[in-house]
Amino acid sequence: MDRIIEQKKGLRKKHIPYITGGVGVLFLLLWIIFGNHASTLKVDAADITVSVVSQAKFKDYVRTNGQVLPIQVVQISPEEGGIVMEKVVEEGTHVKKGDVIVRLSNSNLDLQILNAEAELAEKQNLLRNTQVAMQQDLLNNRTEEAQLDMDTQRKQRTYEQNRRLYEEKLISREDYLQSQEEYLLSDKKRALISQRLRQDSLYRTVQMDQMEDNLENMRRNVVLVRQRKDKLEVRATIDGELGLLDVELGQSVASGQKIGQLNDLSDYKVQAQIDEHYIDRVRQGLSASFSRQGRDYRLTVRKVYPEVRQGKFRTDFVFAGERPENIRTGQTYYIDLELGQPEQAVLIPRGTFFQTTGGQWVFVLDKSGQKAYRRNIRIGRQNPQYYEVLEGLESGERVVTSGYEAFKDNEVLIINQ
Repeated sequence: MDRIIEQKKGLRKKHIPYITGGVGVLFLLLWIIFGNHASTLKVDAADITVSVVSQAKFKDYVRTNGQVLPIQVVQISPEEGGIVMEKVVEEGTHVKKGDVIVRLSNSNLDLQILNAEAELAEKQNLLRNTQVAMQQDLLNNRTEEAQLDMDTQRKQRTYEQNRRLYEEKLISREDYLQSQEEYLLSDKKRALISQRLRQDSLYRTVQMDQMEDNLENMRRNVVLVRQRKDKLEVRATIDGELGLLDVELGQSVASGQKIGQLNDLSDYKVQAQIDEHYIDRVRQGLSASFSRQGRDYRLTVRKVYPEVRQGKFRTDFVFAGERPENIRTGQTYYIDLELGQPEQAVLIPRGTFFQTTGGQWVFVLDKSGQKAYRRNIRIGRQNPQYYEVLEGLESGERVVTSGYEAFKDNEVLIINQ
């Protein structure tokens, strides 16, 4: 008789792999649902820079370097071209207004002066000859007028005598009429010559005035040509320093050509190149300052040049108070240009992280300081020391401000102490 074998209840060895697999799948599901999937990167604390977010006054300024220049630079350009015959002064010499700097020679100008003087002499001779001829003509006309006056008087007497004789019937009518006609003709001739004398006088006056005007113009022309001769001596137009003289003996210099410059050292200005990012904020009248030899000096924006070259625009500053005692042309000052009034703000120190993130996000350390998480932020203004944080950070938090090039797209940094 067969005996029924009872099956043993409980966990058997063959069930263990199934149970283990099920537990693994459960843990995998839980990790997918509740786990942190952010990519992480381990970094050494010595390789990063950690800065503290602070609440303080934000000073809105930009720092730039400026070069000292004379308050005014005057170009030296001869009004007349010529050959350089003499350099009277050398570069760096202090000159007074009117001092000769360079002497030129121009043979063509000498010839023009001779021609102008010869033409003036010719015109003067012509005027004198014309005056003599007109005077002679006037005398001739007056002589003719006097003769006609006398002839008219004689014929008038003859006419009156013949009229009385004719009335007494002592002469014929023909003799009487002939004497009358001769008298009337002579009288008309006298009237005509008187009219001609008046017209000649008016014409002569107008012609003489025109010739005098022409002669005066020629005299002025000769004076101007002689003055051009004087301009072959190139003179200083202001008191100052001859900063540049770019000519050599025997060199041909054209009229208006720049051959040098004069520096007005009565005062100085500071010229700086500023990033085009600030061009809409820099304006005339803004204040600036710099430190030199332990003292602070104030500047004011005098002029802003609108042209942008290589990402920068030019700005001139003038002193608003004392100048450094040893100020010299060419010195470099490091200027802080104030763009606005200080205001309370959340600040983080400047760092190279900005080059990668553009100020849109930053790594923020947790309270333990062992991890840093990526966080979106919004940055406003900036100065040489700080960024103004508008959103995303609070005072007291710590952020990584060194470069992010090695972090790639990781969102969590594990910091090894």
